[in-house]
Amino acid sequence: MTRLIFALLTSSLAIALQAADSSSVRVTSDVSFLAPDRVEKLDLYLPAPPTAGKLSPAVVWIHGGGWAGGTKNEARAKEICTTLANAGYVAVSVDYKLGNGAWPTNLFDCKNAVRFLRAHADEYHVDPERIGVAGGSAGGHLALMVGFTAGKKEFEPRAPYPGVSSAVRCVIDMYGPADLLTRRLTDDKGNPGDPRPQPETALRAFGAASDKDPVLRIASPVTHVAKNSPPVLILHGRADTTVDYTQSEELNRTLQQHGVPHELVLIDGVGHTFAFETWGKKKMDRDLRPIALQFLAKHLK
Repeated sequence: MTRLIFALLTSSLAIALQAADSSSVRVTSDVSFLAPDRVEKLDLYLPAPPTAGKLSPAVVWIHGGGWAGGTKNEARAKEICTTLANAGYVAVSVDYKLGNGAWPTNLFDCKNAVRFLRAHADEYHVDPERIGVAGGSAGGHLALMVGFTAGKKEFEPRAPYPGVSSAVRCVIDMYGPADLLTRRLTDDKGNPGDPRPQPETALRAFGAASDKDPVLRIASPVTHVAKNSPPVLILHGRADTTVDYTQSEELNRTLQQHGVPHELVLIDGVGHTFAFETWGKKKMDRDLRPIALQFLAKHLK
């Protein structure tokens, strides 16, 4: 039976990757998903319509940018969301509040993207029980927070979807800070060294007065891991000079301690901001699409 399941998964992934070369993805840009006075929008990547009576799983993608910059239109988002849509997922790439005092509105915005998918499930043929979240760098941090704080009143937005759940079935974290209090400096090859002071932009985004401000612990994903946390796929480059890969190793240990299903993939010779296939506008030696799609197939299909 195990061999049969593996064969079916492998076959499905091969079909999905072949489909990526002849995309039938429909993209709708700048869709409103927050309160009417908010300027942030989302981009919607729709797969080929499912057969009658079937519903599609969905994934929310959250961009990076140090909680102070970045955009849903980034090349990384386009590559990843197109890959997901070609594999049969409804994918959305979201903008969220940035800059000074962004926390916790930035988290609320990402949760409202999940709620948007549930509120519009009929319109987009989404299965509301099969939604995941993914993100890179600061977006990876926010994706983890979305996954680990579902149902906690202080971390849930009140509007514009009252009563709609923000829970997700799984998380893909790509080189996101997992513990804001233990980040480390690196050398130019990504080797971790001394403790890293918080960048000023990060302190302002979280409203933190210092590197030891209690808000930094509250806003750290590792603080909220529990035995019922959703499964996590962690992808991190060993040559990352922006977010040290020991952040992902710490997250790995914390998930192990709580018995949360997860996978940690460390990639040699790759730094920050990679997508599934590319880093720095070049193809990576390792194609991460099979890893990501198999993880999603396991937990969303």
